[in-house]
Amino acid sequence: MNILEVKNLNMSYETLEGSVAAVKDVTFSLKEGESFGIVGESGCGKTSVAMSLLQLQADNGKITSGEIIFDGKDIVKLNEKELRDVRWSGISIVFQGAMNSWNPVVKIGEQIREAIREHYPDKTKEENTDKIDELFNIVGLDSSIADRYPHELSGGMKQRAVIALALSCDPKLIIADEPTTALDVVIQDQILNEIRKVQNILGLSLIYISHDIAVIAEMTDNMAVMYAGSIVEMGNTKNVFANPQHAYTKMLLESTPSIIGPKKKLRSLDGEPPSLINNDNCCLFSYRCPSPTDMCKNRSIEMKLIKFDDNHYVDQCCMDCG
Repeated sequence: MNILEVKNLNMSYETLEGSVAAVKDVTFSLKEGESFGIVGESGCGKTSVAMSLLQLQADNGKITSGEIIFDGKDIVKLNEKELRDVRWSGISIVFQGAMNSWNPVVKIGEQIREAIREHYPDKTKEENTDKIDELFNIVGLDSSIADRYPHELSGGMKQRAVIALALSCDPKLIIADEPTTALDVVIQDQILNEIRKVQNILGLSLIYISHDIAVIAEMTDNMAVMYAGSIVEMGNTKNVFANPQHAYTKMLLESTPSIIGPKKKLRSLDGEPPSLINNDNCCLFSYRCPSPTDMCKNRSIEMKLIKFDDNHYVDQCCMDCG
């Protein structure tokens, strides 16, 4: 059963230079207990998709069309009061910057308690304290952390506390938006293990966003590769890694080191992502593709996923080019 269905989602930012099409015709679904990864370069639209799911995009951001069906309700059509009921108790998020997730002058426990009070106003202070202690135990923190300020915690401890905050109102879906970006590799591995443990214990659905394709391989059941605001390849994570079809996916994999198998020379991904303000009528990856065809450059392209194999979809332009 699908807990989330995103259908033909389009979102843009209004700027002085024009309208930036940050999310273009994005469609995917998520089952209960499933983990879904979104991978791509910075600026490809990953976080814009995440913010759209919670309706937390910047003031100049607007969903122009599409549906976000969560638990049977279209989030796009909800008013602010209805959205507040969905946020944290339905969908919660682990933000990229742990330090920026906290009010620096309020103790950690009180900030989590505030979120719980918003959704469970009838719970007593003692019940809330017990809940916080339980959450800290799940993420591997001592209960004494509740009485400390954010600046008193290490990066890994802050990120664990953010996970506890995301769990505080018993959500059905958690979005993890590059939660380990600012951490060293040892702490990153610990945090990834904590997220997996939490998902298994509570049976949560998870959307994991990252620019690190190796993390996506480790954390997700299914995945989508984004480029220039669009999904260019999507499917079962193992299938996509074993048999990538889009040139961008192949180049991402070729740029990632591996400690398994024979050594290979890493391949750089030259060039920069295109401007999303005024797109040309061509495949947006053609500027960086190692072997673009005249068809890529000269025809009007409709970005559209077509089925390649069972639960494996790829942008039709790349399929047509072969």
